[in-house]
Amino acid sequence: MIEAVANIFKIQELRKRVLFTALLLIVYRIGAHIPTPGIDAHALTSFFTQAGGTLLGFFDLFSGGALRRLSIFALGIMPYISASIILQLLAVVVPYIEKLQKEGEYGRRKITQYTRYGTVLLAAIQGLGIAVGLEGMRSPAGELVVPQAGWAFRFMTTVTLTAGTIFLMWLGEQITERGIGNGISLLIFAGILVRMPEAIINSFRLLRTGELRAWVFMGVLVLMVFVVAGVIFMTLGQRKIPVQYAKRVVGRRIYGGQSTHIPLRVNTAGVIPVIFAASIIVFPATLAQFVKHPWMQAVARSLSPPALPYMTLYGAFIIFFTYFYTAIIFNPADVAENIKKYGGFIPGIRPGIRTAEFIERVLDRITLVGAGFLALISLFPEVLIGWLHVPFYFGGTSLLIVVGVALDTVQQVEAHLLMRQYEGFLKKGKVRGRLS
Repeated sequence: MIEAVANIFKIQELRKRVLFTALLLIVYRIGAHIPTPGIDAHALTSFFTQAGGTLLGFFDLFSGGALRRLSIFALGIMPYISASIILQLLAVVVPYIEKLQKEGEYGRRKITQYTRYGTVLLAAIQGLGIAVGLEGMRSPAGELVVPQAGWAFRFMTTVTLTAGTIFLMWLGEQITERGIGNGISLLIFAGILVRMPEAIINSFRLLRTGELRAWVFMGVLVLMVFVVAGVIFMTLGQRKIPVQYAKRVVGRRIYGGQSTHIPLRVNTAGVIPVIFAASIIVFPATLAQFVKHPWMQAVARSLSPPALPYMTLYGAFIIFFTYFYTAIIFNPADVAENIKKYGGFIPGIRPGIRTAEFIERVLDRITLVGAGFLALISLFPEVLIGWLHVPFYFGGTSLLIVVGVALDTVQQVEAHLLMRQYEGFLKKGKVRGRLS
């Protein structure tokens, strides 16, 4: 491993890419500490302390704590992710967008352009919503978050937050093009990972004061190792469907005859179902911050961890959105048609409709495993905190993102090393690729 890391800096292009990526991530973290004008930082921090289980706390996770400070990067990259997801959903009902997805490089550029427009629109709407929402908010001590409210504050906040999101979108695209790894994913990765030192310090502080027993801490550490190993195993897990191509004679040459496979990921939908489910399930708790009606407060309590209705609905939403999003991004009929077009077939299965039905049946079964895994990992931190009284957060959406992004980045570095005949991170072969 040490030798493989040293080899990274022996390859000039790879060294430049890694250093470029590191530099832009540093710029991102510096910007996350530049505050938006017109905010009482102390009052805002106090307000967010009690908003950890709301939609604001959820978005704060993806912004790396920038929303808690209302920095210029407070919106993070979430508007870009939301715009991308919306376009993917629209491709199901809008034939023009579906056609663009099949038009290669030109279609990809047009979809990227529409995603950027959608990002600006969503960022402006969210920025204005945050500005209006912060006016009148008070910390637990009664301090106003916005001392001087009005349209001047709203305009300044909307422009600042929108510009911050556009800059982050540009940073992500630059990392993807000139750095290493997926830029957007790495920005989220950096925002989540930056909280690790604080969690470690707090854990040792609790150990020193006796609030956390040593045997409980050691047990949780061992459990963490197994959970991370399980996440890696399931993230890389695939069901390979064999495909045989018949021989074709064209002139004096014989084409085809080779065997390949269709790699179906156990977790095809990635972390998107967790994001959808978490956004919905924390919405009542968010409304309860603004609507002080007893009925709304009761609903918010029942849909907050570790209440049983919350756990049940959260898991059900994750399973539903896993199937829903998998159906959107993977079409067995298109795969079957492409196999038939190039003279291929699955052994024992007739080409065409039968092949599509077989692939869909296999996909449904492995998706059930993937959906159950996502639900289990997402509920794991709630069980630790709410039922086992472990005083820190581990698992869930953040763990899935960190592991997934780390594996993708390592895979790209591995490809660069092996392409230039250097030894990779694994001596016995490449890191198995993950379908995008």
